[in-house]
Amino acid sequence: MPELPEVETTRRGLEPHLRGRRIVSVRVRQPRLRWPVADGLAGQVCGQTIRALQRRGKYLLLQLETGHLIVHLGMSGSLRLTDTATFGKHDHVIFTLDDGRSLVLRDPRRFGAVLWWPGPVEDHPLLRDLGPEPLSPDFDGAWLYRRSRGSRRAVKQFLMDQHVVAGIGNIYANEALFAAGIDPRRPAGRIGRRRYDCLAAAVKAVLERAIVQGGTTLRDFVNDKGQPGYFQLALQVYGREGQPCPRCHTPIERITLGQRATYLCPRCQR
Repeated sequence: MPELPEVETTRRGLEPHLRGRRIVSVRVRQPRLRWPVADGLAGQVCGQTIRALQRRGKYLLLQLETGHLIVHLGMSGSLRLTDTATFGKHDHVIFTLDDGRSLVLRDPRRFGAVLWWPGPVEDHPLLRDLGPEPLSPDFDGAWLYRRSRGSRRAVKQFLMDQHVVAGIGNIYANEALFAAGIDPRRPAGRIGRRRYDCLAAAVKAVLERAIVQGGTTLRDFVNDKGQPGYFQLALQVYGREGQPCPRCHTPIERITLGQRATYLCPRCQR
């Protein structure tokens, strides 16, 4: 599933090409996505200029003149700019721009979404309760410590709660907990402030490295230019069951936590 670095990579790649472009037509080839594409989408957005391409958590936000297009990539989606007039069977929503190019949502599994919101975007039900952005000054060890008091949840599940912090998914939760030396099974409420300082710093460092390297390619994620990300080459624990820990050479273990694959070093993470 595309996570925050993949979405941010897409945003940074597309934003310079989209800013100032006008949407001239919309073609919905498959409206049955995670949430149905509204019948009147074309009437809402055609003729409007794209002022900015932003991100909130794992959502891409196309700021138009009278509202926002909210795009989620789901489990296998990608958003790309193309000058071709030929589209594949998984190209479900196509926005034609005033320069002749098309912005295309491709989503083989159809868990993505394209939603129109005319009001303040921060008031949308999908966005209004999200936690702070992990790369913002609002996210730090003090925030994690306060939010975790009294929690019996495993710290990995706590970290992946989008109400606690926006955009952290399974891959980067595994990687950040390893970097901080924290066992993902440890109850969140039993972790001290100093360890949360380390975890918050690890989250920021892991995400920033992943963004620089283009995101993590899993299955069919590609960035806006159609090239895969390469952060998967730098993963320390995720997907490395049985391989030696890069620190102590103890074999990496794989467990299931909250129905998600979880990877850890049983020696380095406490």
